[in-house]
Amino acid sequence: MIKLDPINLKEKAVSFLQLVASGKVREAYERYISGEFRHHNPYFKGDSESLMMAMEDNALASPNKVLDVKLAIQEGNTVSVYSHVKQNPDDLGGAVVHIFQFHHDKIVEMWDVGQAIPEDSPNENGMF
Repeated sequence: MIKLDPINLKEKAVSFLQLVASGKVREAYERYISGEFRHHNPYFKGDSESLMMAMEDNALASPNKVLDVKLAIQEGNTVSVYSHVKQNPDDLGGAVVHIFQFHHDKIVEMWDVGQAIPEDSPNENGMF
């Protein structure tokens, strides 16, 4: 059975992503990441430090990153955030889903998956 946490974890997950996207990676980690944090991004080691360093590198390479959160869903201590992420305002970007597992008010685990937005798509509904 899922233990329901009365804390609005959606706000914390979105705030974490907004801080990271704005280049305030260390502040995001200090506020929201647990000491027991682990992640599942296959491009980096699974520890907190490795992902934080990669996020800082990306912030330096893409200082005008745009994060547009489209949907955030909370079920118990799990939050999923669906976003449109662009490395700069002119980029088509991609659809990204971050899934966060919280313990109390800190993120203890994260998954992320993304899909590039194609220039031409036969789907008239778009990705958002």
